[in-house]
Formats: sequence, structure tokens, C-alpha cells
Amino acid sequence: MARLIPTSGINGADEQERRATSALLAVMSAVREFGRSLTQPFGAPAGPVHTFIEVPFVLDTQKVVPDGLVTVTRGTKTWTALIEVKTGTNELKAEQLEAYLDVARERGFDALITISNEIPPVPGQHPTKVDKRRLKKVALHHIPWTKILYEAVLQKEHRGVADPDQAWILGELIRYLEHPKSGAMAFDDMGSSWVTVRDSIRSGTLRATDIPAAEVVTRFDALMNFAALQLGRKLGTEVVTVLSRKELAEPQVRLQTQVNLLADTGTLTAAIRIPDTVGTLNVTADVRANQIICHVDVDAPREGRGTTRVGWLVRQLKNAPVTARVDAFYLHARGTGASELVGRLREDPKLLVGDGSRELKSFRVALMVPMGAKRGVGKGAFIDSVLQAVAVFYEEIVQHLKAWSPTPPKVRSEPTEPGVPASLISSALSSQDGVADPVEDALRPDPLAGSHVDEDGVGVAPEVLEGI
Repeated sequence: MARLIPTSGINGADEQERRATSALLAVMSAVREFGRSLTQPFGAPAGPVHTFIEVPFVLDTQKVVPDGLVTVTRGTKTWTALIEVKTGTNELKAEQLEAYLDVARERGFDALITISNEIPPVPGQHPTKVDKRRLKKVALHHIPWTKILYEAVLQKEHRGVADPDQAWILGELIRYLEHPKSGAMAFDDMGSSWVTVRDSIRSGTLRATDIPAAEVVTRFDALMNFAALQLGRKLGTEVVTVLSRKELAEPQVRLQTQVNLLADTGTLTAAIRIPDTVGTLNVTADVRANQIICHVDVDAPREGRGTTRVGWLVRQLKNAPVTARVDAFYLHARGTGASELVGRLREDPKLLVGDGSRELKSFRVALMVPMGAKRGVGKGAFIDSVLQAVAVFYEEIVQHLKAWSPTPPKVRSEPTEPGVPASLISSALSSQDGVADPVEDALRPDPLAGSHVDEDGVGVAPEVLEGI
């Protein structure tokens, strides 16, 4: 079948890079919604996107040729960015980027955008370190090819493209980027330090000061960003990794915390936020135990007996594997309470309640799968085991869980008894069942009106006084 952007005839890294750049920039200009989705987060106005490839510049008598240039104009404002692209395993070079930043500064451009298969461990962080003095007037942004493919699928399949022809063009770009020859690779390597760190953890010799440990932590965080993009692409929504404000502002803080955790416990941890779910999807890679553990925390209902609360959760886990585990947390208690497998709880919810003397506060649903050991991808690989664990846990457990909400109060009906006036029924609604009406109370006659008070403080009616 004929394709708008063919993959045939790609010979060498230069041809691969040039064709990927040309295809991407052309589609950004042709499909307005897609072009805007890529440029607007970097400060571009909402206007027509114009793109150019391999525009030459002169910097200090030397010719400098970035891979592309993008302009967006609205009214009198024009936003301009240089583009640098790498495909395959090629990495961005600091010297090259600094030269492009100097070109952008001299000509008053707004940004330099880099595109490669490098996935930074922290969203918004650039994978290449450059001289920060060059960033005073020009912004430096990075988009992994995985993110571009994610945005293309999200725009075409979920957000929509107004023009059918433009939607088809965007579909052609998606097909091209998904082809192995395009050079837009998925995350496929845990790095050269993975085997060394893995073996050191299992032998108990890993130290927090070991440089390879930091490299593995960085690759794991990048893997979790890739997992979030993959899941978001399937769901048609924005899925992101969860980081604290301090970790976003100071990535070195998270790096050191994770390195210490890896050295002390042999585990790598991360969390993913998915819109409209009961909680964050937490992932733990336990290298010592050779397990990938995914879990989500769910608040228990605030009413009902313990078995009723457990039954409420188990009914939502009808698609969960029988090997999934549920941990119970009790009110005013530290740590985890009882734990049981879903398969046994379906038969007897009381197994998680205990003696029933303590009130259930929340549950933790967890799924454990074997961890791959290889650094690459394929059968028995660590990357594939993590991605599969996240996908299965969401599909079979998380997407079926809903937060508890109390039942709305119902209106009480007036009781009736055959042949008995409503005012004489003892169970009739009284003033204690609702708010008293002060006007009605003021007009109601007092049965002890005109009475006197005896020495004990008890009211006495006048007709009683006359008989004394």
C-alpha cells in the first residue's frame, strides 16, 4: 500500500534523522490541532504553525544549520523556536545545543526544542546539561519521540481533528513513527550499569555512594515516565508520574533518596497518577525478592459492619486475579492489619475483619508478578515485566474501583393505623423529629396558663387550687 511518509529507502542515521524531521514538521504545519498541542506548552500563541527544515545561520563566521525552525504568529506576536532532532540511539550534544542557543539569542528567538529518544527521569528536565548562562533569554525544551507519538494518538483518536484529510495525514505520521525504521524508538535499555547493580543488590554489597546505583535510579525513573506515556496513550488521557514540589524543583533530592532506598532495601519505587481513579498507582521493583509489586490504596466505607465494608471492595474486584492481595488498615492503629488473597476473600470476607472490635479505615490492593532480570527488552527482561505489570494491574483492578459515597437520606413517611386518629399514634412524627416552628409554638395554648407554683416548684392548675 502506498504511504504518504514511506519508510523504504532509509539508509543510515543521517537519512533517518532528516526524514523524521521533515515528516514531523510538515504534519505540525498541516494539522493545526497537532501543531498547537506540541507548541502551546512551550509558550507559543494559538495561531498558524509554519515550519522550515535545515535553515542555515552564521555564528562567529561559522555556518550553523539546525534541523528545523518553527514559527507561530498571532496578531503582532510571533513565537520562534529552533529544532534539533536525533533518532535511534544518537544522543544530543551539549556543544551543538549551546551553539544553537547562541544563534537563538542573537536573533531574538524564543526557544530551542530538542527531540530524541532520551527520556529524562523528571518531566520538564532536559537530558543534556548545558551552560545555564545561555538560558537567560532563550528557553530550552525537550520532547521524547515517545511523547510526540503519544500526542499524535491522543489528538487523532481522542481529542479529534476537525478536517478528515488532516486526520488522515496525522494517521500517516503515527504509522511512520511506529515503524522500527523511523528511528523513533521505545524505551528499550536499562543501561550498562543494570547488571552490575542488580548483582550487587542480591549479594548485599551495593553502597549508596556507588555511581552505577545513581545511573540505574535515573533509568528507572525514565522507564516510569515511559510507562505513564504508554498508559496515557491507551486511555486517551494525561497520565503522569507523581513527584513532590521539592523533587520537581530539586531533582537531585529524589535521586539521592531513591539511591539510599535502593542500597538499603533493594527496591525502586514510583507512583503514577491517572485521572478519575480512586488513587495513585504505586510501583515497587523489589530486586532482592525478584518481584514487581503494584498497589493502590482505597478508603473503606464509613458505615456498615466490617464484613459489609470488605464485601463492598470484593465485589469490585470480580476481575482481579485470585492471587491479588488485600491489606486492611484500622482506625487509630499503626501499620497494616490483616492481609488476605482476593480468592479467599470471595469465599469468606470475615477473614479480613478479625474479631470485629476495630473499625476498618482503608484497604490496599496489591498484585505481585515475577521481575525480569535482563537489561533490554523481550522475554525475561526487566523493562517488559514492569510495563506488563502496570498494564495488567490497571486493566484488571484499578479501572474497576470506585470510591465509596454515602447513601442519600430518605424522607420518613407518616405512620398510619386503621381506625386510630393520626394524633394518637405514639410513633407519629413529633417536634423532636425536625426543627420546631417558633410561630406555631407561640400560638399554641398553654395547658397550665394561670396556674401557681407550689413550694416544690411544681405548677398547679387553678381548678385544683379551688378544691384545696
